[in-house]
Amino acid sequence: MRLITHNMLQCHVKNCNNNNFPLRFEDVQVELIEADFNPEFLANMLNKIDWDALRNTAIQLGINTLPEQVPEDAEENEEFLKVLHSVILETHIQQGQMVCPNCSHVYKIKDGIPNMLLAEHEI
Repeated sequence: MRLITHNMLQCHVKNCNNNNFPLRFEDVQVELIEADFNPEFLANMLNKIDWDALRNTAIQLGINTLPEQVPEDAEENEEFLKVLHSVILETHIQQGQMVCPNCSHVYKIKDGIPNMLLAEHEI
C-alpha cells in the first residue's frame, strides 16, 4: 500500500466519527519501490492530500524529507515534487497494521493490501 492510499483512508466502524483519521501504523514493513516520476499528476494531487497527516505519517515511518508546509510554488517546484513523489508513490507498506486513533480498531496489511472489511457488528 502506498502512502498516497493511506492518506485517503479513515476508520468506518459504526459510531467512530471523530478523530478517525489518519490511521496509525504499527509493526510495519516498509519497502521502497521505484515508480515513474509524473510532475503533472503530483501537482494535481496536492489539493487532495491532507498535508499534516501525510507529514506526520512520514515522520512516524522515519521519513523526514517533507517540509513543514507545502511551498507556495509547489506545482512548479521540481525538487519538492520529487520528494513528494518518493514519499507518496515509492514508499510502500507491505506488512503490518493500521490502528484507528479513536476506537483502536485494527486494520491488517498483508502483501501490501490493507483489509478494510468490517465485521457485521461493526457496520
